[in-house]
Amino acid sequence: MANITAAEVNKLRQSTGAGMMDCKKALVEANGDFDLATDLLRKQGQKVAAKRADRDSSEGAVIAKVNDAATRGVIISLNCETDFVAKNDSFVAMATAIADLALSTSSKEELLASDFKGISVEDKLTEQTGVIGEKIEIGDYRTMEAPFVGSYIHAGNKIAVLTGLSKNVEGAEEAAKNVSMQAAAMNPVALNAAGVDQSVIDKEIEIAKDQLRQEGKPEGMLDNIAKGKLNRFFKDNTLVNQDYIKDNKLSISAYVESVDKGLEVVAFERVALG
Repeated sequence: MANITAAEVNKLRQSTGAGMMDCKKALVEANGDFDLATDLLRKQGQKVAAKRADRDSSEGAVIAKVNDAATRGVIISLNCETDFVAKNDSFVAMATAIADLALSTSSKEELLASDFKGISVEDKLTEQTGVIGEKIEIGDYRTMEAPFVGSYIHAGNKIAVLTGLSKNVEGAEEAAKNVSMQAAAMNPVALNAAGVDQSVIDKEIEIAKDQLRQEGKPEGMLDNIAKGKLNRFFKDNTLVNQDYIKDNKLSISAYVESVDKGLEVVAFERVALG
């Protein structure tokens, strides 16, 4: 049997994040072979992952990242089973590191295949499933490209937003952050009226008509009144038409226009846990 030193155990622990006793056990089983011990811990993770595959992973950390040129952004959610794990600094650090990698990928599949300190992201998640004892997976994966992209992460890493602006101008960073905070707080259904799904529009019209019938309005008037209510729905629920929460005398589109003439919000992505 190999003589396993504390330094070797610590090295494996630093590499994998596994507990001291698990690392020592793996090294003993591997007769001191570091790579084999790492593989053993990964296989342990595969076993745990298989057992917990049907578990709900609705907790986690949502991270938004923007590249140095502020022209591309990404949001990923690293999901787990409990809030206790989600709040752990090492879990958030792993989510942040994965989001950094995601900036240079174009799909979740490409991200999972990306190199994470010598192994794939997918294998890292399997490894950490064994270490933590909970199902861990990439949930949401969103990307955005625009002339200027800004971001906001709500306290606790539960909500993250990307906002794309039509041009990179002085004040764009603050404007994009403010609009992102608006989207985080108000959860708009779309960027503008044109972006609202037709099924949502049809449902809102039917709800409005039912309310009007209950109020005794004549059937012939329902369409026109329902259209007015639909316009109110667009104002309340589409990002650029919402009242700006920091100054309700302005809509979001008017606020952005006040930063620079002709500046527009061209896209947003919002990811929330739960």
